[in-house]
Amino acid sequence: MISSEDMVRAALNAATNAGADVPIGAVVFAPDGTVLAEACNARETLGDPTAHAEILALRAAAAKYGDGWRLDGCTLAVTLEPCTMCAGALVLARVSRLVFGAWEPKTGAVASLWDVVRDRRLNHRPEVEGGVLEQECADLLERFFRTQR
Repeated sequence: MISSEDMVRAALNAATNAGADVPIGAVVFAPDGTVLAEACNARETLGDPTAHAEILALRAAAAKYGDGWRLDGCTLAVTLEPCTMCAGALVLARVSRLVFGAWEPKTGAVASLWDVVRDRRLNHRPEVEGGVLEQECADLLERFFRTQR
């Protein structure tokens, strides 16, 4: 079984392909631990406000797995706490588990600002593990934004 740390390391590796975009990476793992899809942020590259790493990885994984959109039993690993759009998407995709690195106090929708994924009014609530390799994930973002200033 692949560890949470190894999953986030894979997401960190995916983030290195972000180019001009904010370096956030996401990887979807099948129940057996194999990689179904990986992506990095591509908003700048694609000119698409929805091209977050999580969305791109979920789309690619759904095209390969299950009945086309349900990702039951799968884990999404991402370097940064998902925003509301991405948290909603992983709930709708029926992702079973979310593992993420750095917390995002300004837009985080998995505990920091909102808690979309554990809202009892929803019919699906994934297991969540946050803060995995938190400092490594935060350092990657800090280095990126330091060069932008």
